[in-house]
Amino acid sequence: MSTRRTTQIFCASTLYGAVTLAAALDSGGFGPADRRILLVTNNAAVPETTPALDEAEGFERVRGRFDSVLSWNETISPLHPAGWTPRASDLPMLQRHLRKLWELGDDRVELALESIQVTPALAIAQLLPEAPITVYADGLMSYGPTRNKIDPLIGGRVGRLLHLDLVPGLAPLLLAEFGAVPEPVPTEAFTKVVEELAGPAAGAAGEGPALLLGQYLAALNLLTAAEEEELHLRMVRGAIARGHRRLVFKPHPTAPDAWSRTLVEAAEELGAELTVEDRPVLAEVLYRELRPALVVGCFSTALLTAATFYGVPVARVGTRALLERLTPFQNSNRIPLTVVDAVVPPLEGEVDDTAVGTEELNDLVAAVGFAMQPKIRPELREPAVRHLSGPLAERTRHHFTLRRLTVLNLPGGLPIPRHPKVRRLARRALRLRKALKK
Repeated sequence: MSTRRTTQIFCASTLYGAVTLAAALDSGGFGPADRRILLVTNNAAVPETTPALDEAEGFERVRGRFDSVLSWNETISPLHPAGWTPRASDLPMLQRHLRKLWELGDDRVELALESIQVTPALAIAQLLPEAPITVYADGLMSYGPTRNKIDPLIGGRVGRLLHLDLVPGLAPLLLAEFGAVPEPVPTEAFTKVVEELAGPAAGAAGEGPALLLGQYLAALNLLTAAEEEELHLRMVRGAIARGHRRLVFKPHPTAPDAWSRTLVEAAEELGAELTVEDRPVLAEVLYRELRPALVVGCFSTALLTAATFYGVPVARVGTRALLERLTPFQNSNRIPLTVVDAVVPPLEGEVDDTAVGTEELNDLVAAVGFAMQPKIRPELREPAVRHLSGPLAERTRHHFTLRRLTVLNLPGGLPIPRHPKVRRLARRALRLRKALKK
């Protein structure tokens, strides 16, 4: 009697994700398999003009963990990975086709997916319906709730959530409604893979530069282009005000070149030197190569890898303004903003030395998570009420809107009248208040 082969399929859209998977494999995070496939997805708006992760600098050093590399874009061409899901009536045919195309035969398949609530991960899960799923998170979004409801036939297949331990002691909320068990990827394994990608480390002579991280928030419609350019200028001015005279700016790969030129000129006017790191490398690679004295950003996950994994001082810029304008409240960037705002000190102004403890941080994240997704995570109401009634409520009030607290009947919101007409008047007053603030 023949034994079925086991094929593990790892889906990744970024080099950061591939590094996370490599670290999980190196540390024994996945069981034995007869075949391991890295399935590359290029989710860029125009994939034809944006290199996929398997074309990135350093990928070949990660490549050896996998027996083969396949392209999801080629599999579904000419359709776009971010916009296609199979029709229910086509599933049986497409499932057979995929097994033949990828030479899976009757293999037992295991999946490792990112962002399972959206395509392409959702489509891949539908096309391999018997495969158990490991979801891996390569950033701060693992600490937030699932952004929308997932079909229980898919969510119920998720056994665990692999994540980087960016904030030790903070429990991820993602997919907990399905009982997914959070499992941190060992920090040492992650930094060891990063070492494979990095060049020679900087020597010990002199202090390292201040490293400024760009995120291209304008592309996400979180800021206008002018506002994001001003955010970068604040990073430059703030770092120089702290005494740094050598700056390195790491722009987002698709951000306009004009922004970088503006920052170079602004630094020169203030008596400092700014260079632009235009290689498409991970920020963590630069931590090893440059040994920066300070890392500055808005709410990038790289701020937490700098502080937690490499012990580099970090500072944030612009989180408060973004929290105020982020819409809708359920926006999945809210938890990364919340975490960075709570644990990373500001670059400008007075630094509040009152640290947020682990328990308080968990309650804050749970409170924001409940306010974001009360129907998906109703059991988070209790820690939400505890936080919003506690001593830190006033300090963290900017993480919530009055309207959201009122609608959910949480501490800090307006009392909810029982009479329907009065309630309509209250809602109208809230809308008027919001309009006057604009």
